[in-house]
Amino acid sequence: MTANTESPVLSSLYQHSVADYWNAERNPVNLRLGEVDGLYHHHYGIGDVDWSVLDGPEQTREKRVVNELHRLETLQAETLVSRLGPLRPEDRVMDAGSGRGGSSFLTNLRYGCQVDGVSISEAQVAFANEQARERGVADKVRFHFRNMLDTGFETGSFQAIWNNESTMYVELALLFAEHSRLLRRGGRYVCITGCYNDAYGLPSRAISQINAHYICDIHSRSTYFRELVANRLVPISVIDLTAATIPYWELRAKTHLATGIEKSFLDAYKNGSFQYLLIAADRV
Repeated sequence: MTANTESPVLSSLYQHSVADYWNAERNPVNLRLGEVDGLYHHHYGIGDVDWSVLDGPEQTREKRVVNELHRLETLQAETLVSRLGPLRPEDRVMDAGSGRGGSSFLTNLRYGCQVDGVSISEAQVAFANEQARERGVADKVRFHFRNMLDTGFETGSFQAIWNNESTMYVELALLFAEHSRLLRRGGRYVCITGCYNDAYGLPSRAISQINAHYICDIHSRSTYFRELVANRLVPISVIDLTAATIPYWELRAKTHLATGIEKSFLDAYKNGSFQYLLIAADRV
């Protein structure tokens, strides 16, 4: 495959491969969960599991499992969104790596502000914009086929920006430089991400399996903080969500929606080589 030199969005062969992956993605663990209430998240969950969903009538078990996994992933998104504020309806915010739009819609529902989502997957951008039209918020929530490393948006035009499990697809130095440019002084950046634990050493075998599965490159914990500070994004809150996400993976591993990567996540979390963090930082 050769790079499309006519495209200003995809600037490398790797970005083309990632875009191809997400343009073709039709994983039931994403689509079935989104069908519960029309919020399609494309990320993992946190919180205590209601294990009773595995009991009861077999004919309704699948629905119970889907609803519970979706509840956990929505709780994760709500946890991130709650750290973006205080936001006003007149504020503008950006969802970097917006997928099918779930976090963007939650943010608009909570704060009433304008949301711009960006993604290198044209299929996901089209899907999310259709969702915005169906929800009647297309005037406030818009999705763009753009690269989050070079969005083309005006400098200082956003009050908040977030990444929800999308930082592992880019170089953090480039990402945080663009976020710093886009955020006004005092603006907020939030991410939830998996990162490898420097205290463990080099990435474990389980992390390598996760990278191969998702065509990504999981960064070290120290790289996040080094590049944030280097780009005038000063962490104000760091929450270790590792223990909170393990139950989600334990449930998913027992369901019809398991994809085969669950054991790698559980092994990495439990052996200490992998951490699931929420990081909030202010633009100074």
